[in-house]
This record gives sequence, C-alpha cells and structure tokens, in this order.
Amino acid sequence: TLYIPTVFIAYTGEALDYKVPLLRSITAVNKAATEVCRYFDKNVQRVVSYLGWEQEYFLVDESLWAVRPDLMLTGRTLMGHESAKNQQLEDHYFGAIPTRVMAFMKDLEYECLKLGIPVKTRHNEVAPNQFELAPVYEEANLANDHNQLLMTVMDKIARRHRFRVLLHEKPFKGINGSGKHNNWSLGTDTGVNLFGPGKTASENLQFIAFLVNAISAVYKFNGLLKASIMSATNAHRLGANEAPPAIISTFLGTQVSAVLDKLAASKGDDAIRFDAKNVFKMSGISHIPTLLLDNTDRNRTSPFAFTGNRFEFRAVGSSDNCAEAMIVLNTAMAYELTEFRKKVDAKIEAGMKKEKAIYEVLKQMIKACKAVRFDGNGYSDEWKAEAKKRGLDCETSTPLIFERYLDKATLEMFGLMGVFTDVELEARTEVKWETYTKKIQIEGRVLGDLAMNHIVPIASKYEALLLDKVYKMSQIPGLNASADIALIKKIQYHTAEIQRLTGEMIDARKKANKIEQMREKAIAYHDTVSVFFDEIRRHIDKLEEIVDDQMWPLPKYRELLFLR
Repeated sequence: TLYIPTVFIAYTGEALDYKVPLLRSITAVNKAATEVCRYFDKNVQRVVSYLGWEQEYFLVDESLWAVRPDLMLTGRTLMGHESAKNQQLEDHYFGAIPTRVMAFMKDLEYECLKLGIPVKTRHNEVAPNQFELAPVYEEANLANDHNQLLMTVMDKIARRHRFRVLLHEKPFKGINGSGKHNNWSLGTDTGVNLFGPGKTASENLQFIAFLVNAISAVYKFNGLLKASIMSATNAHRLGANEAPPAIISTFLGTQVSAVLDKLAASKGDDAIRFDAKNVFKMSGISHIPTLLLDNTDRNRTSPFAFTGNRFEFRAVGSSDNCAEAMIVLNTAMAYELTEFRKKVDAKIEAGMKKEKAIYEVLKQMIKACKAVRFDGNGYSDEWKAEAKKRGLDCETSTPLIFERYLDKATLEMFGLMGVFTDVELEARTEVKWETYTKKIQIEGRVLGDLAMNHIVPIASKYEALLLDKVYKMSQIPGLNASADIALIKKIQYHTAEIQRLTGEMIDARKKANKIEQMREKAIAYHDTVSVFFDEIRRHIDKLEEIVDDQMWPLPKYRELLFLR
C-alpha cells in the first residue's frame, strides 16, 4: 500500500492541518539558518531540520481492557488503587522483554519496515507493561509522517496479538507516564551538525552561535513551547513520576554552561579563543575537555535538555503529533536567527569585524536568556518559586496555557516567519479549548457512570452482607462485632461521599455546559469539574481496599500491569 501524506487547506487559503505549517516552519528555519551559516561557510545552500522521536507506550491484555470502561472510553484508568508491587524495584526496566511482547515488537517492526519507517531500537521502560521504540533520525517532515503512521500501525498489530496499545500520557496513577521525546537538531547540506562542536575555530564559533540562538528562542517563547505540548492528557503526566515539570527550562550541563558563562563575563577584546582540537580555551579557563555526547541530566527532569549534539524536548506527550512542537521550535529558531543576523550585520556595517560582531551579539544574548538555564532538580518546590522569580511561564491551567498562542509576541513571530496567520492561530486555539472541554466532559461522564452504576452498588451489596453478619453475630452471646461495625461505617462514609461528590460534579458540568464561549467553558471545566475527579477517585480506591475482591467489578492494577 502506498501512503501519500496529504495537506488540508481551506478554500480561503488557511491551513487546516499540521502538515502545512510544519512545511512552512521548515522553510523558515532553512532560510534563516542558511543565512547565518554563511558567516562561517559560503558553500552552505540549505539547512535541514532533523527529528528523532522516542515513542513510549503501554500494552494491556485486550480481555482486561474490554472490561474497563474508563480505559476503553478515555484511554486512562479513572480509578484504581496502586498495586503493592509496581515499578519500585525497576525490575521491569532492567529485565528481559516478555515473550508475548517480543512477538508483538517483531511483527510491528516488520510492518514498519514494509512502510519505510526505519525503526531501530526496542526496550522495556520503567513502568510495568511500558515499552519504547525509536527510529533512525530523519528529516523532520518525514519523521513526523512516520510517527503518525506508526501510531496507527501499533494499534492494528497490538490487536493481532490480543493486546491494546495505550498512548495516553498517564493511563495509570502512581507510575511513570508515557512521553514522546523529540530529539531536534539542524544540519547543513555540507554535512555539518549545527549543534555539534567542531574542530576548527570557525566551526566552534558557529556551534556556539546556534546553541545560544536556540537557548534564546526557548527563553523568549517558553510559554508557547509549553502550549505546543499541553493537552488534557499530557497535563496528567507533566511533573509526575520522572516526567519533566510544566515549566520550560533548558539543561546544558556543566561544560557548556561554563563556556557560556565565561564568554558572557569576558570584557573588551578579551574574546573567546578556539583551538583546533575540539576544545575551548578561554581567559581564566586553561582547558575545557571535549564535550561528552552523554552530557545529560541523569534525573531526566529537564523538559528541554542539550545532550551533546542535539536538544531533547522531553515534554512532548506519547499521543502528541510531533509537528506541533516542531513547528514552534523551528519557527522560534528562525525568528531568533533572523534577529541575530540583523544585529550582527548592523555591527559589521558600523565597521566592526565579523567575528567580533558575532561575539558581541552572542555575549548580550547569553546574559539576556540566562534565566531559562537550569541544571538542578525540576521537581523541587524551590525550583517552582525560583522559576517564577526568573519570569518563566509557571501557569498550570491547561486552558490558560493555550492562550500563549494568542500572545502579541507569538502572533508577530508566526506572522513574520510566514508560518501561521492570526486567523489560523485564533481558530486553532478555539479548537484546543473545545477539545479540552470535550475530553474532560467525557471523563466526567464515565467517572459518574462507573461510580454510581458499578462501585456504589457493589459496595452497598458488600455492606449488606456485613450487616447481615453483624445481625447474626448479635444473636450469639459473647461475640464481638465491633470490627465489622467499624468496617460498615467506613464503607458507608466512602459511598456517601462518592454519591455527594458525583452529584456536585454533575451539577458543575451542567452549569459549565450553559457557557457559550469556548474559552470560558474550558476554564470552567478545568476549575469546577475536573477538580472532583481525584477526590471521587480517592474514595473509590479506599473502597477497593475494603470490598470483597471477588465482588469488585473492575480488573485491578495488579492484574492490568503484569502480563501473563
């Protein structure tokens, strides 16, 4: 079968998909980066945006999936007490791939290669039933096509092996969620990786120039980058169990950070000197060793990490279309490179030598964007406070995060780079609000149905059995039924709370549904409806610990998470 990627454009010319703006962003970054490359090599005619995605996913038995309405309808478990054993021993990550899963993986890889998807790696991930595959790096447009196709093929092959593949970012509470790390780099048609250190003075200055421009782009548009990966599903994952926090920062590592800090602190003509052995020599630093390829944060908390010769955007969710993140990255980079070239050209026209002009502009940029650089623990409360102090976007409400697409700076950037018109951005943001609302609405309905039609009746039935037992015990002198009475009171409390909270959630949903504006409706669903989910779940999970296992109506985590 020949698959031909298609573009969707309105009669009036607006882009209706991700393909058109992705191609536009690739064109924009190619043009801007090529012009900057010519400071260093006049032979560069083209710069290519590369993407290497890592697809994480869960597999569950189809038979168990079929009797979990929440998994079927929302992609995640809306209830379920944590399994006594989950990922705490990390034995799944370091263990052998289960036989059934290996058969699925081989079948999937065969189908992928028939379709031209160059899958390369396969392995277990940290959580039970969690796995990952990744391809050879490709040009961003082709890589995105292949990832979209892969997600469809995965579902088809999983069913063949009596599995269901879960691409939800957080299908199970208390264990790792699934991401789709986007490894992004730029390369010239002369074979140079622009994010890789070189062996000559010119190559290393070029490396520093592109590195600093990327960091500056992330700093200026950190809120927009967060909006590009935010969704109702990814919001559950970010900041929990090894996922990066919902604050966009860059990790550079000690070596690169030292180079940039020294460059920013240098004065006058004390310019940075590059030797020809792939090392940096600067005033005050006698020797900085060759940058290690494995120069990454070991606790994996940085959402945007420099890993030696590329940037790894880890905040992208498992079910995401890579194109959205790539569109923002490419466009922001193109915009920043364009501004950089204007400033350098202005200094050259004023009589400054080219290298000196580049150095001076980079120095200013390094100082200006230092706030986005963070090499510490992204999970800590201290970092949240520090990030806010630094002026980074710390918003956590998904509907409000979407508004970054409508910021004046965003509209200007996309407009100047020719990637999105104002109308296209307004329409897409409206769709995001509507999609968010519908997903929370569906989850609320499923949770209400399961709570009232499955959990409460079963808990009440078990409660009735205990009441009957207590009554019969009371007929026999000397028997103490206090433990059973305490258990009955617990069940009664939790069922009453489930009924009360579910009723309040339904009322909040009805009230939110009367709101006509999509933005306000999405905010209402976030602020007044979704807030009930965790509280209802807490009471259900407490009942799961109490109610007779044979009576409990849903497969438990210990059954879902360990393949047989």
